[in-house]
Amino acid sequence: MSEMRYSITDLAEEFEVTSRTIRFYEDKGLVEPEREGLTRVYSRSDRARLKLILRGRRLGFSLQEIKKMIDLYNPEAEPTEQLSYTLQKCEAQLEKLKVQREDINEAIDELEAGIADLKDHLAMQDKGRLKPTKKLA
Repeated sequence: MSEMRYSITDLAEEFEVTSRTIRFYEDKGLVEPEREGLTRVYSRSDRARLKLILRGRRLGFSLQEIKKMIDLYNPEAEPTEQLSYTLQKCEAQLEKLKVQREDINEAIDELEAGIADLKDHLAMQDKGRLKPTKKLA
């Protein structure tokens, strides 16, 4: 049974990224497709790496951190070093995101209060501009 093979277009469509994005990760040494002439041919392993890269980016990890997490993987050895490194990075990223969430919540609260004040101010100005209308007999 032959291994699954993917074109750059296949992977770009599946993961909803551009071919340029995949080539960027290739330039950074994160994926290493084979070549058939000028055509890039990606293996199941390349697809899995790309999936991990994109997940890592979504979670806010740097490309260096993602590369190290992936490079530490060795199917023939105990994954202790990889798992420990990944756990450390995940815990640190979680704390960073929690702080960012607090900052965002504070900014939202400030904006909501500011918007309410602006609306009140505009409403007061509009009331001051309204002139009583004459009643027609």
